[in-house]
Amino acid sequence: MSDKILVINPGSTSTKIAMYDGEKRLWQENIEHPLEELKQYNAVYDQLDMRRELVLKTVAAKGDTVSDLVAVAARGGPVATFESGGYEVTDSLIELAKTNPVSQHVSNVAMGIGKAIADPLGIKCYIYDGVTVDEMIPVTRIVGLKDMDRHGQGHNLNMRAAAINHCREKGWSYYEKNLVVAHLGGGITLSLHSNGRIIDMISDDEGPFSPERSGGLPGFQLIRACFSGKFNQVDMFKQVQRAGGLISLLGTPDTRKVEKMIEEGDEFAKLVYDAMALAVAKNLVKLAATVNGEIDAVILTGGVANSKLFVELVAPRVKFLGPLAVIAGENEMDALAQGILRIVKGQEKARVFKG
Repeated sequence: MSDKILVINPGSTSTKIAMYDGEKRLWQENIEHPLEELKQYNAVYDQLDMRRELVLKTVAAKGDTVSDLVAVAARGGPVATFESGGYEVTDSLIELAKTNPVSQHVSNVAMGIGKAIADPLGIKCYIYDGVTVDEMIPVTRIVGLKDMDRHGQGHNLNMRAAAINHCREKGWSYYEKNLVVAHLGGGITLSLHSNGRIIDMISDDEGPFSPERSGGLPGFQLIRACFSGKFNQVDMFKQVQRAGGLISLLGTPDTRKVEKMIEEGDEFAKLVYDAMALAVAKNLVKLAATVNGEIDAVILTGGVANSKLFVELVAPRVKFLGPLAVIAGENEMDALAQGILRIVKGQEKARVFKG
C-alpha cells in the first residue's frame, strides 16, 4: 500500500505542487500564474477555484491521479496563532483565512485548495508548521512598552524540519533536546527548540539584517526616519522588508555576487558580509541564554547556508554553544510531506484549531 501525499504550496505568482510516496518525492512542478490573469481577482481567496483546477490538470498531465492519496498537505500561511505540528483543515479554519487572518497572503489559499481536493476523496487535508507558530514562553515575550510584546513568526516549517531531521540522523529524540536554528534566506529568522517546542524566536524585524531585510534597527534613528517626512508607512515597510540588508548596503540581495565583490577586493563588501554573519552568531547566542546556554546543537539552514564562506564566518563565533550542523536549502515541500506522513502513520496527532 502506498502513502501518497499531494503537497500544495502557493506563492504570489505560482503554485508549487509535488507528489510523494512516503518520504520519496515522485515529481514536483511549479505552476506559473501570469500577473495579467491574477489582476482579475479582487481578493486572494478568489483565486481558489482557478488554482485548484490547475493543480488537478497538472497532476493528470504527469500521468498521475489523486484517487489513491492518503492525505493532502497544504502550506500553513499567516492565518492564526498555531502550535507547532499539524492541524486538520476545517471549514472554520478556512472561514478564518477568508475573513480575519493574521495577514492576507496567498499561502492562506493552500488550505482551501487542499480541502477541495481532499473532501471528495474522503481523506483529510492538513497544514504543518505555519509561519505564525508561536510557542514562546512568557518570559521571552516581555518588552519595555506595555502595549507591545514579542511574538513568534518565522520560517518555522524549514527550521523545525531541519531540527527534527538532525535529531533523527543523530539517533536523538527531538523532544529531549535543546537546539538553536537559523534560517538564512532572503529574510533571516532564528528559533530555539527545547523539548519539542519552539520556546523562543527572533523574527526578521528584530534580528540580523539579511539579503533583503534591514533586521533590527537603532530605535531612536528609526523613529526619526519615520517622522522625517521622507517616508510614509508603505515606504518604510518597503525599506525594511524588501529594500534593506544587502540590497541597501551593497545594491544586491545575491550573496554570490557579494562574494564575487569580496574576491575582487571590495573591502566594504567584506565588512558587510562579516557583519551579517556576526549578527547571526550574536542572535544564536542570545537564544541560547533562554536555556542557560545548554545547547545540544546549532543548525544553519536556508539558501545562504549553501555558502561555504558565510558558514565559515558564523561557525567560530558559535562553536562554544555546541556542535554545528549545516542543512542547506529551503526544503519546504519535503518538510510538509514528512510532517503529514508522521500524522498519517500515527507518529504525531493533528490538532483541530479552536480559535
